[in-house]
Amino acid sequence: MHWEIRGLEKLSFRERQAIMLKESGRSSEDIAKILGVSISSVSTMLARAKAKGYQIVGIIPDSELGLHNFLVEDVHEDER
Repeated sequence: MHWEIRGLEKLSFRERQAIMLKESGRSSEDIAKILGVSISSVSTMLARAKAKGYQIVGIIPDSELGLHNFLVEDVHEDER
């Protein structure tokens, strides 16, 4: 599975940094230390990013769901 961030182009550079760190599991305290800002600044960046409407989407290949063979069979049946 891989992750896609939709709406990333709407975010500032710092908001992108904060979001990437947050989505990778970092705490607000960790993000503040890494970015060299206060925890309240991190909260502000995350709130602004959320207000701009970014979305995290998990992309799961059909093979990880055990559906690959079924989907391939359906395509071949449609070709007949």
